[in-house]
Amino acid sequence: MSYKVGIIGAAGFAGAELVRLVLQHPEFELAVITSNADAGTSLADVYPAFAGASDLVFTTHDDPAVKSCDLAFLAVPHTAAMAQVPALLDAGVTVVDLSADYRLADKDVYEQWYGAKHTSPELLATRSFGLPELFGEDIDRAYELHAAGKPALVACAGCYPTATSIASAPAIRAGWTQGLVIVDAKSGVTGAGKGCNAKTHFCNADEDVQAYNVGKHRHTPEIEQILGKPGEVVFTPHLVPQRRGILSTVYLQLTPEAAAMSVEEMVDYYAGFYAGRPFAQVLPAGKLPRTSSVTGTNVCQVGLAKNERTNTLVAIGAIDNLCKGAAGQAVQCANLVFGLAEDAGLARVGMPV
Repeated sequence: MSYKVGIIGAAGFAGAELVRLVLQHPEFELAVITSNADAGTSLADVYPAFAGASDLVFTTHDDPAVKSCDLAFLAVPHTAAMAQVPALLDAGVTVVDLSADYRLADKDVYEQWYGAKHTSPELLATRSFGLPELFGEDIDRAYELHAAGKPALVACAGCYPTATSIASAPAIRAGWTQGLVIVDAKSGVTGAGKGCNAKTHFCNADEDVQAYNVGKHRHTPEIEQILGKPGEVVFTPHLVPQRRGILSTVYLQLTPEAAAMSVEEMVDYYAGFYAGRPFAQVLPAGKLPRTSSVTGTNVCQVGLAKNERTNTLVAIGAIDNLCKGAAGQAVQCANLVFGLAEDAGLARVGMPV
């Protein structure tokens, strides 16, 4: 059985990655792609990589055909998703939202960090958080809704929170850590979206590494929510001169008891924690992740190291920001909600060169 899929915001970088994944998916049929800016233009004219793969033409975001789909992915900026999600759910469409609009459980926190009024806060109580490795029970709840013939809303985790949390959550949940969580994360330029500005212009981004939104990045409260560490996350993102990839290095102060553990013991615990999760790949002790190893995949590679002198655990996560950090994670969640294999249509092997 195939399911009809609509992608709202299909012309952006995350949207285009969704198109790529859905076109190759064994159970999803891409039926509608929307972009207000590109309405009336063929997919292949905007992205020549899709030549011969689809003859779809972009329509506007309000295209009523989306409401006839089984599943809608929303790859639009925050507030734009809120404008469409309630009507899609009312039409019986299951929604997987890649924006920030439904990630934060507290509407006041959302309004504080995003500077916008939340217009459907009632959905925050029923939405499922889309990070299956850490919130499997949320996805199970969405699956049960769908199996009962009701639409579900999944709010996918953001890119930085995904890499950061998969790397650090097992240690925090095990009670190994104390004090602040220090996050030093670096992202490729596609993380800034398709629109170009002075910061992401080639002449400024090439041969340069810069920190940005220090102490005020909007992913901070999401990381705190996932890790259960409100007010204890220091998150510093950096822009690096590459197209794809996030490397998040998390510094965790160990308790005296955890400080006595070896890295090998910690790696074994992580491997058990993520057992059965196809996209969380824990590397052996002494090996650390790199973004090139996960490019084009839905994998988060995790590596652990220990600073014995300061009793600090260094947990590192690497993802492809457009795949596991956005489109791939959305497809992974949709697979689970629709009762399909978790890895359907998703790559686990990166490009070696």
